[in-house]
Amino acid sequence: MPSFLTCHFLYVAPPNFHLLVARGFVRIVRGPKENNMRPAVDPLFRTAARTYGPRVVGVVLTGMLGDGTAGLLAVKARGGVAVVQDPDSAVFPDMPRNAIEYVEVDHVLPLSGIAPLLTRLAHEPVAERAAAPVSDDLQHESDIAEVDMAAIENEDKPGTPSVFGCPECGGVLWELDDGNLLRFRCRVGHAYSADSLLEVQANGLEEALWSALRALEENASLARRLAEKAHDRTHKLTAANFEQRAQTAEQHAAAIRQVLLKGETAPSAETPKISHV
Repeated sequence: MPSFLTCHFLYVAPPNFHLLVARGFVRIVRGPKENNMRPAVDPLFRTAARTYGPRVVGVVLTGMLGDGTAGLLAVKARGGVAVVQDPDSAVFPDMPRNAIEYVEVDHVLPLSGIAPLLTRLAHEPVAERAAAPVSDDLQHESDIAEVDMAAIENEDKPGTPSVFGCPECGGVLWELDDGNLLRFRCRVGHAYSADSLLEVQANGLEEALWSALRALEENASLARRLAEKAHDRTHKLTAANFEQRAQTAEQHAAAIRQVLLKGETAPSAETPKISHV
């Protein structure tokens, strides 16, 4: 009896590169960041779904924010299987909860149950059926991940222009409605889920507030020094003017410092619970 050896390989994206799937091979590309991450899960899922359709099993495990949800939607749209770790068993439940909220997930399991499921699915033949066609949006976003300049430079962008700028490059963000999932992508390909955009904006706001605090404190310090010099020259009116400017700057600095110390620039860490039947 002949024997057959089945080989299994695990491919991991190196830092700062997306891992993408093509027919018969995988590739790494330093494409635009998604959800402010590179590597990101969504480009991997999209290119796998585009290439292999119903033969793809997408798995979302513990993680923060919503990376993986948009890609899992693509997997399901092409007839693949969606597997998500039970949020109650995840160290960081955001990614599983987001996936469950927006995707018709096939399996929600604790971590210990996912490996046996994947083993079973890998040995089950995929039902012979016509896969859903690759949508224009899926093709376009996959091409962007692969740094296809024709797709990046194409003026016919999916979605509608929003009022928001891309935190990475400053360009206009196009608003994409992926079912009930709200996403954004800019001209050169940077992409964000709504919660990741909120997180990046909050980080940028905090940096701006720290810069404003520093500038106000320096302004108050300089005004105090000029007031002292005016006092020394008995220029009382000028000294009073500088004192007033110093007090105003200090008051504004104190208000900004309170906001920073209370953490009011960061989005809420609370995530609503999702019930499973």
